[in-house]
Amino acid sequence: YLMTDWTRVLSFDDVDHPYGDEDEAALEAEVNGNWTPQEKALHEARLKAKAKRRVRKSSSRSESLSESLSGELADGDSYSSKGKVPVPNDRKSRTGKGRGLPKKGGAGGKGVWGAAGMVYEVEEPDVKDPNYDEVAQGDTVYATVVPEVDERELEKTVNPIVREYFEHGDTKEVQMLLKELNLGHHKYEFSSLAVSLSLEGKASHRELTSRLLRDLVGKVLSESDMARAFDKILKELPDLMLDTPEAPQMLGQFIARAIADHALPMAFLDRYKGKVDCDHARAALDRAAVLLSMKREMVRLDNVWGVGGGLRPVKHLVKEMNFLLKEYLVSGEVKEAERCLRDLEVPHFHHELVYEAVVMVLESKGDTAVKMCKLLQAFWKIGLITVDQMNRGFQRVYDELPEINLDVPHAHSIMESFTDLCYQESVITKQLRDSCPSRGRKRFVSEGDGGLIKN
Repeated sequence: YLMTDWTRVLSFDDVDHPYGDEDEAALEAEVNGNWTPQEKALHEARLKAKAKRRVRKSSSRSESLSESLSGELADGDSYSSKGKVPVPNDRKSRTGKGRGLPKKGGAGGKGVWGAAGMVYEVEEPDVKDPNYDEVAQGDTVYATVVPEVDERELEKTVNPIVREYFEHGDTKEVQMLLKELNLGHHKYEFSSLAVSLSLEGKASHRELTSRLLRDLVGKVLSESDMARAFDKILKELPDLMLDTPEAPQMLGQFIARAIADHALPMAFLDRYKGKVDCDHARAALDRAAVLLSMKREMVRLDNVWGVGGGLRPVKHLVKEMNFLLKEYLVSGEVKEAERCLRDLEVPHFHHELVYEAVVMVLESKGDTAVKMCKLLQAFWKIGLITVDQMNRGFQRVYDELPEINLDVPHAHSIMESFTDLCYQESVITKQLRDSCPSRGRKRFVSEGDGGLIKN
């Protein structure tokens, strides 16, 4: 057949012929060229209407065919078996329940910053905003934030600082270290820990602690912080006495010295009158009150701990060592002599003890040499006197032996025998024994040497 475009679509084998007998006759008339233009237009309109009805009733098998017919004959309108196909990017409600209003009141959409007529206020920049630029905010101040020391870590942090201070004695370094730490509301506990450590130490440590408390007030700690620290120590006094039985008397001296140094307020003792139940705390406060009530001419609180270590005058140290040796010769107690020497706290000056001991041997008689050798041997074995201090003490005697010989004629022979005894007891080295000077003399014929002169 010679067909038009719409008849060509309906000629597939898998589609039933949609026309009746009249249509076939009209089709033959068209082929023969007997139609007028009006008849032809009317016939095409009838065919379009039938095609539309057929598309609505057709099964799913002919959906593709209906889409092609609607695309060519219905001016681009698309239909489906359920109605109109949804248009892409359609913002209208597909459920049919919407009110027909635009989303977000007309303030939404791409490139839209809000509804028409909306005025935005100036907002402060948010530091947590990912786009926050600190350079664009003006002058930037950088500050180091130090976290506060935890109460459980406080003792581990403070103890090394205090023990190191006992070695160097520099209060300014302690102030610098404390300023770098953030002790927070626990800073008063530094004073209590320092005092507790000094109670277990030496007199020189307690003197250093008193000086430290004096220098910290007004710079790192306040008088109220110091008062809180001593309040805490008074409460812990029964526990401190387990390790230090003399803790009440020592704490009383600490309180008196702190008040004298203006580290504690003068009213510290007054607020405890008649309010103390602990006997040990009462003893400490009474000790402080007695020291403060005494006249300055009778006692100086600056020396309440005594002058320890290398701060003592040399004459005083020499006198103490002489007294120590004389007491030992009378009692013969090595342990007591060891305790007295340790209390002097002058390990760098132990060569003076060796010197005084050897001079006593040269100037005395009897078994003094044996006793002194025993004492030096005991100090050598426990490491109280080092090799350097021992050699230095003997060498000082060697250098002064000619002058000593003026008062002690037999000084050389006594010195030789004493060095031999000390070498046998492993007190001195062989080199030190051999360096002992000996006085040479001439011997003449009258001494029975066969007329020979010997040096």
